[in-house]
Amino acid sequence: MADGPAAPPCSCDCFVSLPPGSQRDEVIFGKNSDRPSDEVQEVVYFPAASHPPGSKVECTYIEIPQAESTHAVVLSRPAWLWGAEMGANEHGVCIGNEAVWTRVPVSDTEALLGMDLVRLGLERGASAREALGVITALLEQHGQGGRCREDPALFSYHNTFLLADRSEAWVLETAGRLWAAQRVTAGVKNISNQLTITTQVDAEHPELRQEAQARGWWSGEGDFSFSDAFTPDDPPARMEAAKQRYRGGTELLRQRQGSVTAGAMMEILRDRPSGICMDSGGFRTTGSMVSILPRDPERPCVHFFTATPDPSRSVFKPFIFTEAVTPVPRVRSPQFGAADPARTQPRFQSRVDRRHELYRAHEAALSAVEADPDWGSQLQETLRDLEQQGLSDITMILQEGGGLGEEELGDLFFDCVDTEMKFYQ
Repeated sequence: MADGPAAPPCSCDCFVSLPPGSQRDEVIFGKNSDRPSDEVQEVVYFPAASHPPGSKVECTYIEIPQAESTHAVVLSRPAWLWGAEMGANEHGVCIGNEAVWTRVPVSDTEALLGMDLVRLGLERGASAREALGVITALLEQHGQGGRCREDPALFSYHNTFLLADRSEAWVLETAGRLWAAQRVTAGVKNISNQLTITTQVDAEHPELRQEAQARGWWSGEGDFSFSDAFTPDDPPARMEAAKQRYRGGTELLRQRQGSVTAGAMMEILRDRPSGICMDSGGFRTTGSMVSILPRDPERPCVHFFTATPDPSRSVFKPFIFTEAVTPVPRVRSPQFGAADPARTQPRFQSRVDRRHELYRAHEAALSAVEADPDWGSQLQETLRDLEQQGLSDITMILQEGGGLGEEELGDLFFDCVDTEMKFYQ
């Protein structure tokens, strides 16, 4: 067991806006995934599927019973693992997770990663509340633990989650197998690598308060505050630094209260002064996601992904679930099968090149920008025009209910990636 991380912890920020915080009658979800600087994040789609009774699913480290059926999902994930940092499913559920440290020691014993729980929640939950139940049940049964980065050194943490659908959001915070959850039905909310649930606990582990009292973290008298009981006495430095990011994110949402749109959420994720768009201490924003979840069930949900690092220099590209989603191999990392150092024992004894085609092109373009700033400015303007055109097309689809057919919607993400690639060449 270990009391804290062996390396500087990564940092992430999740945001949600529900009416009246949103400009329109829709829920807006956003997340920056801040991970080791050299880690590649891919965007992958898995269709809905049925599974034979008694079948198993191999997660990043452990095998667990498979559900009879799984929903279609789109995921943004570190390319070495099974789970995801963030994603959405065909029912309009979005989930993102954050690293957190608590009074309960982290464990290097291989169990479910928080990122595995993100994917499992999306595959098995048709609403945010249902996904919450999936995650907490699996957490209680299998626990959380194991290395959270592609490195032999111990780097493990507990997790907090933001779950959203067309009607509500939930904040889920965990400490080992214990957990507390808070429901959000209106306005705006953000989380940033710290415990935020105080006395408004809308769902919890059945033994949460008993365990807190037994360990001397709560007297048993007065209101119970999850964060007061489980925040460590000597938190890691980056967890302390997350307080500033949390306040910055809260202020950015406050400034946009009543006018949050997908474009406004992208601006928040690109904000450098707050540290929300980050690149320091060996970590950076390696992938970003923004989703539009209309309250009207007749309107499609739209999910934007960068599939490249640094949202301030990346393009958000729209994805819509259809019956015929076109595969996008240019944002899929190479596969190494049984020889993958993340799967062989002992793990992580070597490194492989996981860069996908769009990642390589984006990386080369950023290098060229440093050599030719004028060309870089022109490229940035062109890419933002591409993004704005995509936002305009999506607005037309959502507001007017038309514009593209089923096949064209299925091609949307593919076409945007293809266009971005052409600008880099």
